[in-house]
Amino acid sequence: MIKKIAVALFAVVLLSGCSASRGKYGDNNKHIAEFEKTIGDRVLFKLDSSDITSEAQSTLTRQAEWLKDHKLFNMTVEGHCDERGTREYNIALGERRANAVKSFLIEHGVSAERIDTISYGKERPAVIGDNEAAWSQNRRGVTAIR
Repeated sequence: MIKKIAVALFAVVLLSGCSASRGKYGDNNKHIAEFEKTIGDRVLFKLDSSDITSEAQSTLTRQAEWLKDHKLFNMTVEGHCDERGTREYNIALGERRANAVKSFLIEHGVSAERIDTISYGKERPAVIGDNEAAWSQNRRGVTAIR
């Protein structure tokens, strides 16, 4: 009898975990994947800059529109740098990049309360390499939906 109860409780716990990624919009993972692939979750920056480029403006405008339509999602904007420069310098530059993305989204109608920022500096490269092709992909701001 105890064994049957334990199995039943295990099944309930297992099944409750299956629906954890469903929210008001249905399958949250589906919406997050849509955001990353269709809208674009990242923008790139020029060397030693936190200025939003015209290409980045296009991506961030799409992000803002999507985020205004999906108000239950919050986000963390991550600031990243390439490997050059000191750790301290890159943490500060990554923070400026994350804040530039956050400011753009706020200016385009996304509530500031929904946006957190973090700087990873050069600690989380997207591309490994000691050349401009890698560095250019690592100088980025990433909007991570949560």
